[in-house]
Amino acid sequence: MRNFLGFLGIMLCTLSYSQELYPHNEPASSVPKKVIGLRIFDETYREYGTQRNMTAARILYGLTSKISVSASATISNHHATTLPSNLVSHTHVGNQTLYQTGTIQRGLNYPYRFNGFYFYAKYRFLTRDGQNKHFRMAAYGELSTVNAAHDETEPNLLDDTKGYGGGFIATYLKNHFSVTLSSGAIIPGKYEETVSDFSGGEQHTVIEYGKALKYNLSLGYLVYPKTYSNYNQTNINVYLELMGKSYESARVSQDDVAITPQTDLLLKGNYLEAHPGLQFVIKSNLRIDFALGFPLINKSYARFYPLYMLGIQRYFFL
Repeated sequence: MRNFLGFLGIMLCTLSYSQELYPHNEPASSVPKKVIGLRIFDETYREYGTQRNMTAARILYGLTSKISVSASATISNHHATTLPSNLVSHTHVGNQTLYQTGTIQRGLNYPYRFNGFYFYAKYRFLTRDGQNKHFRMAAYGELSTVNAAHDETEPNLLDDTKGYGGGFIATYLKNHFSVTLSSGAIIPGKYEETVSDFSGGEQHTVIEYGKALKYNLSLGYLVYPKTYSNYNQTNINVYLELMGKSYESARVSQDDVAITPQTDLLLKGNYLEAHPGLQFVIKSNLRIDFALGFPLINKSYARFYPLYMLGIQRYFFL
């Protein structure tokens, strides 16, 4: 009976707040205590003649009623095993060697590789609940062990760069509508490699990726059902997520010589993307997401558009 009541509580929570289950971003609400969630999602886009894919497997757990944690592992064909050979080039003028960054070729075929692990923790510190509405706030932290040969300055802890970050989330829900605003900072680690050069020696290259500020506005609306008659009813939610990021220029050095970046991929920038999405919640537990991403203001140089995302998630009661 106790297990049944707990599982019933999970179903009620999912039904009541399903419009907060955004395809990309986290709400301020936390995973229920002693509940495990399993999620698999894939992002794909076309880079000239090459299909780029990133697949992630994620496990979520409600540590307490206010603290939830997750761990993700990703594989992708986004990166080569080393940095592009033309990332840095040099010329000789008399006795002086001049270094410069080059234009990096896009659309090359890369093998699928395991990127690393991404960890996330969220603490809900404010809860204001009312009749068919609530307001919640949470703080989050994230950590990545990813160490890929990423050739753009924009950091992405899930798939491209190691490092850490943190920020705040605020969620308001009333009836069928929810809105979540989140913002945080990313402090990426650096990538370095030593490879053989054309003369038979070695060259040591270091990229220090740009620190970044990300800002997201997520809107969700429950379109079906208008009223519930049983727990087996399928929920249909529509979403619009506006996702933005501002980041600094990379710092590049080769053989201890600092090089000023000269390509857009390594220079500071900012952008804002729109990600409309559709979601089905089946029998109160099985969740299927689909979203499409495209640029609104400027663009990300770390991917091409349109960006497609497909995800599936299920909760398990311990």
